[in-house]
Amino acid sequence: MSSIFTKIINGELPAYKVAENEKFLAFLDISPIAKGHTLVIPKTEVDYIFNIEDELLAEMWLFAKKVALKIENAIPCQRVGVAVIGLEVPHAHIHLVPINHVGDINFSQPKLSFTQEEMKDICDTISNA
Repeated sequence: MSSIFTKIINGELPAYKVAENEKFLAFLDISPIAKGHTLVIPKTEVDYIFNIEDELLAEMWLFAKKVALKIENAIPCQRVGVAVIGLEVPHAHIHLVPINHVGDINFSQPKLSFTQEEMKDICDTISNA
């Protein structure tokens, strides 16, 4: 069965896409812990990030770096924090989270909620950064 992320890749589910190329996709997390919280995924469905072939994994981190720099330019923050947890969805992904303090990347904190218009604005701001 396809993961929710594969369904996003295939256009079966909507997403606020901030960057995309032939191998990777970056889109806003729908349950963000910070404004601009973005997920980076490979278009190839692999459950565990360390099962990704080495060359593709290296390319994924370079893609994530480009997205993180866009986020830094678009969302006021000191840094973009990185987390790879891998338990929520059986499709490898990198969380890019704008942070100002170490505690800002705590996934047990309440999730934020934005309107569709706000999500589109955040997506456009990052995409165009």
